[in-house]
Amino acid sequence: MRIAMVGAGYVGLVSGACLADFGHEVVCIDNDASKIEALRHGHVPIFEPGLQETVANNLRAGRLSFGVDLNAARGASVIFIAVGTPPRGEEGHADLTFVHAAAREIAAAIEGYVVVVMKSTVPVGTGDEVERIIAEAAPRARFSVVSNPEFLREGAAIDDFKQPDRVVIGVEDDEARQVMNDVYRPLDLNQGAIVFTSRRTSELIKYAANAYLAMKVAFINEISDLCEKVGGDVQDLARGIGLDNRIGQKFLNAGPGFGGSCFPKDTLALMKIAEDAKSPLRLVETLVESNESRKHAMARKIVKACGGSVKGKTIAVLGLTFKPNTDDMRSAPSLTIVPALQAAGAKVVAFDPEGAKSAKDLLPGVIFADGPYACLEGADALVIITEWDAFRALDLTRVKKALRQPIVVDLRNIYRRDEMLALGFHYESVGRGHSPKTAAARTPTAA
Repeated sequence: MRIAMVGAGYVGLVSGACLADFGHEVVCIDNDASKIEALRHGHVPIFEPGLQETVANNLRAGRLSFGVDLNAARGASVIFIAVGTPPRGEEGHADLTFVHAAAREIAAAIEGYVVVVMKSTVPVGTGDEVERIIAEAAPRARFSVVSNPEFLREGAAIDDFKQPDRVVIGVEDDEARQVMNDVYRPLDLNQGAIVFTSRRTSELIKYAANAYLAMKVAFINEISDLCEKVGGDVQDLARGIGLDNRIGQKFLNAGPGFGGSCFPKDTLALMKIAEDAKSPLRLVETLVESNESRKHAMARKIVKACGGSVKGKTIAVLGLTFKPNTDDMRSAPSLTIVPALQAAGAKVVAFDPEGAKSAKDLLPGVIFADGPYACLEGADALVIITEWDAFRALDLTRVKKALRQPIVVDLRNIYRRDEMLALGFHYESVGRGHSPKTAAARTPTAA
């Protein structure tokens, strides 16, 4: 099957490369000529494990190609729209400018029956609007508009596409349903569950899923604060509730708050959808506020660990991206925490295995080190913001020797508290408080 993917960003490139890997003939379209030229030579502009190899293999096999306009997509029976839908200003509405532009371009290029598939995350009713735009611009065209939201985790996107928990498809006619069955037939071997529903329900599923997962993150973060106050351990607590299969263990890791391209944007957009429908979602409104407050609270936690002031001190930060195995800095907790430390008078030295290039423009004044130990040299405290594997087994003796003061603030709980205290670190983690008996026996430097 010949497929066109309008948009060669994260979602479009991963989806296009994986569909080509299934055996389809795929062309990815993007109006960024320099990006397309690089992709034609196999140079992938984003970091995603396995993507570089998948693109290169399918370029060599002739199943994947790239173009700057829809002339390169002639003969496609399915055209995916995978363009960006960033928040519009502070109000949180998804900006559909690129979606509408893609719809008009598709209308001018339609030949024969075409299924137009919305892969971008869009508000409820967007499919109706795309259908109207195409019908108005090409009144004689035969087409269907389908919703097919993506559920790709950055850092595991290739596996998520090829072995998905589910594929959600919102269709309004049987012809389009059959075409989409053909697109995803290769998943039959992997027993991927395909959920067919109405187009509007499909559009809402993406937002509802992300809001629910974000609420689990915000919930465990607030519970971690309670653990610190009353002497509980949030990691044991998360395991204790997560083993209940009605709850599940995923997204119950306490930390500095969620970020990335999906949760912040989608929770805001869902709030606005509900607000416009006069059906407010109070839980979602609260979680957005809670998550933003969380990031500021982590900055205060670091200052407190440093004796109440970081003025004139050097803080070493390991990890800047919103999660490991990506170079994505969008809404990363570091974008709130680091400037707060700088505003309090600290000098910040940072290292991230993949995010430094993007972070340099977003975090002015930060000194970027070439490796974790170079980052630590002479610092007054170490702060771990992102749990990259490279930070999980640091030589702790070397870490202590490199630091001017043995202060470690571990916002991802990747180290054992007892081990850190035994080594003489002033160690702060998240949600791992002391029981009243233990607190009474503590020394001032073992907080």
